[in-house]
Amino acid sequence: MSAPHALWTSMLPADVTFAPEQVAVGAEGNQVEFADGSTRLCATSGLWNVPLGFGNPAVTEAVHRATRDASYLSLFRAPHRYAEEAAEALIDLANPNRYSRVIFSTSGGAANDLAMKLSRQYWSQKGAGSRSLVVGLRGSYHGTMYGSHALSGDDLLQSVYCVDRRSVRHVSHSDGADELETLLKREGSRVASVVVEPVLGSGAHALSGAFVSRLLALREEYGFLLVADEVATGFGRTGTMFATDDWAAAPDLLIVSKALTNGAASAAAVLVGPRVASEFVRGAWTFVHGETQAGTPVCAAAIVAVIEELHRIDVMSTTLELGAELERLAARLTSDGVVQEVTGKGCFVGLGLRDSNGGRLSAAEVLRVVSAIAQNGVLVQPGPSAIELIPAYGFRADELLVVESAVRAGLAQVQEAAA
Repeated sequence: MSAPHALWTSMLPADVTFAPEQVAVGAEGNQVEFADGSTRLCATSGLWNVPLGFGNPAVTEAVHRATRDASYLSLFRAPHRYAEEAAEALIDLANPNRYSRVIFSTSGGAANDLAMKLSRQYWSQKGAGSRSLVVGLRGSYHGTMYGSHALSGDDLLQSVYCVDRRSVRHVSHSDGADELETLLKREGSRVASVVVEPVLGSGAHALSGAFVSRLLALREEYGFLLVADEVATGFGRTGTMFATDDWAAAPDLLIVSKALTNGAASAAAVLVGPRVASEFVRGAWTFVHGETQAGTPVCAAAIVAVIEELHRIDVMSTTLELGAELERLAARLTSDGVVQEVTGKGCFVGLGLRDSNGGRLSAAEVLRVVSAIAQNGVLVQPGPSAIELIPAYGFRADELLVVESAVRAGLAQVQEAAA
């Protein structure tokens, strides 16, 4: 085996090497080009980041102008106009009655760290420093910074990295919030915040309406801050601009990233509701958090361009139509016995896989399926015993047929090899 290259890729064993057909060299529209000259249809929106397609002209031009005209400006102890405009555009998009301030970050993981810090400071400066626990969901993914790594609900070698989880708790999302209520009865006076993904990124499991209703009622009873991690679901992915838009009440903090810049910059944002923002203003408290690359002119310009593009394509009607097409695709695969379960919401679909004995596939087996589908020309996202389809909003009907064909062929290939 040849020696690995200098680049150390994420989430794979360190000794993995890559053939030319696995090394990406470019991307345009919904296609990714590889070093051997082949192209594959990307059904992951570039890991959720590129819902407007690779190389979107409006975003590209906005980034070019910002790079030329401002290059770099910081948000440490002073604002700049680019970030102010992006913050105003985000608040307008997300509803000024629900959110009033924006704090910029650089990734979903870093933004989750930010939200954990903000919620703990909120309670500490209100004289309730014992309210330091942050509650997440089992099976959730919030990143791999030290705070977000602790909050992520999967086994991600937290003990190996000495990640401190003493002030973090996890509960199930599939029991209608019974476990959360039990925890709150025991430790509710110590809970600073509860953090949920409206659709869990790992496995595409959507929170039920019953769970959300009880979650909101429990917030009223116990007073904790409610944080919605919409890194994966924001900006039209599930059929509304934000998945929490159809909740009866807004979360106190809303975390966004990924689609925020259409993949053009490392960016995230935390939208802060009036409950939290007003206390920080009233108390003249300083939030001690700063990231050198957060809210730069390039990031901010990309955000404004993305919001304008979402309006231009009428994202709500576009994603509702695409979501209906995905639902029909998933139904065909289910009725033919190709997949055994369908999860998710809107344009975020999970296809559950089982082996010949009905058992759940291991992570290694899922990666073999993903690889086989890629060999048939389509990139899909692995999940726990599942693959996920997260297409860009401009996907055409003929491209969805290509996705369906590749999924069928890839699964057949793996099953044949196993037999």
